[in-house]
Amino acid sequence: MSALRCGRGAAGLRRALWPKGHPCFLAEEGTLGGVWGRKRSLSASACEQDRRKGCGHAELLEVLEARVRQLQAEGTAEEVMVKRVAMAQAPEAGGIWPPRQAPVGAEGAAPVLSSHWVQKLDKDQQLIEKRLQQLEGKLPKIVEKSTWEKRLRMEPRLLSRKLAGQLQQWERKRPQSPWEEQLARLLQEAPKKLSREADEGSESRLEGQRQKLLAFLECCLLTGHLPLAHHVLVAQHSRAPQQQLLTLPMYNTVMLGWARQGSFKELMYVFFMLKDAGLAPDLLSYAAALQCMGRLDQDAGTIRRCLKQMEQDGLSLQGLFSAVPLSTGEREELLRAVRKARPAFSPQPPPPPPPQVNTSPLLQEIYAKDPSVSYPKLHLSLKELQGLFRQQLGVEMATTVTVESVEKAPLLTEEVLQARKTLAALRAEWESVLSLELQETKESEARAAAEGRPSLFPYLCLLSEKELVGLLLQTLQALPSHGESLFFLAHELGVRVLKRKRLRNQVEELEQRYFEYLHLLASDTQVAEPCLPRQHWEALGVPEAPPEQPWPVSVLVQLGKQLAEVLVRAVQMPSSLAAPRGPSTLIPVLYHVYSFRSFRQIGILKPHPAFTQLQETAAERTLIFESTEVPMLCPPLPWTSPHSGAFLLSPTKMMRSLEGTQQHQLLLERCPPAELHGALDALTQLGNCAWRVNGRVLDLVLDLFRDKGCPRLGVPAPPTEAPRPPEGRQTPKGCLLPEASPADKAEMRRELARRLKVAREMQSLRADALYRLSLAQHLRNHVFWLPHNMDFRGRTYPCSPHFNHLGSDLARALLEFAQGRPLGPHGLDWLKIHLINLTGLKKRESLQTRRDYADAVMEDILDSAERPMTGRKWWMEADEPWQTLACCMEIAQVVHSPDPTTYISHFPVHQDGSCNGLQHYAALGRDSTGATSVNLSPSDLPQDVYSEVAAQEFVWEASHYLVRQVFNSLQEMFSGTRSIQRWLTESARLISLTGSAVEWITPLGVPIIQPYHRDSKVMIKGGLQSLTFSSSVDTNQKPNTLKQKNGFPPNFIHSLDSTHMMLTALYCYRKGLTFVSVHDCFWTHAADVGVMNQVCREQFVRLHSQPILHDLSRFLIKRFCSDSRTSKSMWVSRLKDTLLSVPPTGTFDLDQVKRSTFFFS
Repeated sequence: MSALRCGRGAAGLRRALWPKGHPCFLAEEGTLGGVWGRKRSLSASACEQDRRKGCGHAELLEVLEARVRQLQAEGTAEEVMVKRVAMAQAPEAGGIWPPRQAPVGAEGAAPVLSSHWVQKLDKDQQLIEKRLQQLEGKLPKIVEKSTWEKRLRMEPRLLSRKLAGQLQQWERKRPQSPWEEQLARLLQEAPKKLSREADEGSESRLEGQRQKLLAFLECCLLTGHLPLAHHVLVAQHSRAPQQQLLTLPMYNTVMLGWARQGSFKELMYVFFMLKDAGLAPDLLSYAAALQCMGRLDQDAGTIRRCLKQMEQDGLSLQGLFSAVPLSTGEREELLRAVRKARPAFSPQPPPPPPPQVNTSPLLQEIYAKDPSVSYPKLHLSLKELQGLFRQQLGVEMATTVTVESVEKAPLLTEEVLQARKTLAALRAEWESVLSLELQETKESEARAAAEGRPSLFPYLCLLSEKELVGLLLQTLQALPSHGESLFFLAHELGVRVLKRKRLRNQVEELEQRYFEYLHLLASDTQVAEPCLPRQHWEALGVPEAPPEQPWPVSVLVQLGKQLAEVLVRAVQMPSSLAAPRGPSTLIPVLYHVYSFRSFRQIGILKPHPAFTQLQETAAERTLIFESTEVPMLCPPLPWTSPHSGAFLLSPTKMMRSLEGTQQHQLLLERCPPAELHGALDALTQLGNCAWRVNGRVLDLVLDLFRDKGCPRLGVPAPPTEAPRPPEGRQTPKGCLLPEASPADKAEMRRELARRLKVAREMQSLRADALYRLSLAQHLRNHVFWLPHNMDFRGRTYPCSPHFNHLGSDLARALLEFAQGRPLGPHGLDWLKIHLINLTGLKKRESLQTRRDYADAVMEDILDSAERPMTGRKWWMEADEPWQTLACCMEIAQVVHSPDPTTYISHFPVHQDGSCNGLQHYAALGRDSTGATSVNLSPSDLPQDVYSEVAAQEFVWEASHYLVRQVFNSLQEMFSGTRSIQRWLTESARLISLTGSAVEWITPLGVPIIQPYHRDSKVMIKGGLQSLTFSSSVDTNQKPNTLKQKNGFPPNFIHSLDSTHMMLTALYCYRKGLTFVSVHDCFWTHAADVGVMNQVCREQFVRLHSQPILHDLSRFLIKRFCSDSRTSKSMWVSRLKDTLLSVPPTGTFDLDQVKRSTFFFS
């Protein structure tokens, strides 16, 4: 998710281009990012008002038609005519003020508001207050409606007559026959497993329903609605068709809730249902019952019988304390109950875990104890780091960060001030209206749950009404003028609610542990013996929270859709904002319309043009980001497990995936902890790099950004520079005239669609730059950190999406290391080489030639640094202009310093891999010809494989033929590569045909699975529209064979380049270096490039000295060909034969890589 705007620009896309028009003109909706990724410009000029003439009427017409449909559905035809009159009288400029009062001139002279306008505003205020009174009148009804809580059923309806009879008999005997005794007897009932046969399709559907039901029950417990969870469980259990949805974890969830409250009777009801469903209790079931007995201080006899039955069921008493995830308080109550029956019992301390050291030969040195190792320390003191921790803690507890926009500030004319006042008044009213609407919605959902079916009620209770109102208003403010698809809005809203449902950490305990951890990193503290951050954190005995279960995607979308509909219903504005001369009524701010995108009709939520104009005129200058979307202000928590690391309070996954996807996380959770240490420590090391903003570059970029941009330099132009609507009779209004021919109308539609697409692309680029530059300005005087996680292939990425070093040339130029290092004897030489690499001018030359060239153009370098915008502008012609300029500035400071060797440099120097994917293929196949072409072999000059291939071909006019010939030649040159690729592709195809997704384990021990399955359709009915979407991550669906086989070769190679990067990161850290990467581009200080280059080459050789393909073959055979039930399958037999036929290798000597200058350069 991207940032949310709380304020909007004054001009925006509408000023440059008619974005909507009559529905017949909308040819396509575009492929921009989400609503969080779009913004309008923050600058305005009154002279652009005329450009909206003709566009505003057609735009309002579309909104009118949507409103007509809404009102017709509600049966309010009289109101339709009123709206039509109001729309027809809208001012041509589309603004909120009468035309004669609009500001004139570049200086934006303040308008003089007429008494008529003041009266109009007063009338509007009265309308809004009347609406509030109407809604507040419903409040007593809401209170009365809470009687649904009295209808919740506790007693179960059992399908087994025998159990039902026992339940009735015991009910009559109470209190003579205690419930605890009944439980002991009930446990002796042998479970009768119910028949639950289902075909593959229905089983997949049932699994989806089970996930939703379990998520509902867990959410009820989380929000304090245990009786409701019990009631729904009873209702589902009492109907045979629904009972097949119920699983043991569902019964356990509710039982554990009652156990925490000491409600033994209700817990017994759940046990009756569990037995009635033919299920056998497990350790968690017994733990819940015994814990409840401990809270109630029950007699020893009942507990003794319960423990005896548990042992007869093959469950160990010790397992209650070692295998069941319970809190400290729950364990104490459980132990109290057990000791009543067995006073001498004491839980055995968990056996010392097996040596938690990764045994991979690639990491032996990393985990070897060596007192002489000197890991790098930060440049900040313990006190400074503690202060930064408190700042970050405050940010995460607030959940959002407000950032000042870097757009050019508008003149504070009376019009602007009045628009801001109007918006503030509307928001204040909307907060009250939304709060009441949310209360009504929650009551409605609660009644639905009271009828025995899962609803959205507990999810709506996860956040306070104030938080939900704020979230909805932020969504409204971020909605672009052309609207956003309802599905996208629904999904994003659901995800944002999920992300704000953060862990209730013990903040004091976290602070104490973190301050201890900082002794490892602070510049003025020491630890007993050198160790890695993860090792130090684990040595502090930090308890680890259990992993959170993901919500099904359907739940996220359904929740978000409900919230979006609340927003549509509740948010209204005075009609005078659209038509000042018309009668004052309240009209919706949002309209639901349909449009076509890629030949598919989709529903869109669109803001009223008058509201858009009001926002633009107000030109508010704030951006709101989620706390996890911005860099951290203190070092991240070290990664200690697949679900624990990075942010202080906000849960983050080690492996990012689509919401609702579980397969990656399950693989990681099942993996032995020590096997993941390499990846965990590498991610921690990357996140521990401290950064700062390059203020000199930022100032120059901001000057361009606030003017008209400079697309040639990667600074997007504002929407005012977008293509304008056609002039004269070809305007949108003219195209609507009856005399316009069908051909003219068709041509006009195509032209408008083209211009709209260009404008939206410009808007998207502008918004992306706005986020990045605003965050850079916000952080320019701070040290900050970028926590990392990885994708399913093992490739690493910063968690903060908008401002990081993985972006464009401009994004990279804005960042430099917060910690500096003296250049030393060779640092200046590496700065010069890096500079020429950035220009792209000497790609085929030696390093010495590049250094000499830098000396030859030193005048241009210094001129670029001292007069970047007024001098010869040599830097602007470079391949990477902004990074080139930043390097020119660094070199200028170095050459002007008294002693270049002692100059403290913060500048990152890069070393890029040469066709890195082909390098890994060539090394796997020991392909001598291919290895030479991608610089695995030493040479005096760098080799360019594509140039070499092109030299073998004739240049034909038919470019597609040339491309085909180039790739044919590549295949001939890399014969070993082609055989490996074919082997991987065929193996993946056969694995997919056996019904499984392709899995493998990287040489560093990270388990990988490809998330490509056949699409499953999900439908959410009701409301504004029914939503249907496809999900390709449903593991119950068969694999997508095409994607599995085509994805395996590149994904496998990406997992190898990630392994190489992680190894380089760990060994550089051991040598005291600062190291970060952008996949196959490695960064460090200029003084340390030589050491990094040595480590990089050594680790590549060590990696490919392992029998990678043979290890892969053995793993795949064990995983997919060892099951006796499927071993006779034709596909399994062919798969085994294929996997045994590992491609032969060539004769290339890997040690040559260590001497290759241009392997990474």
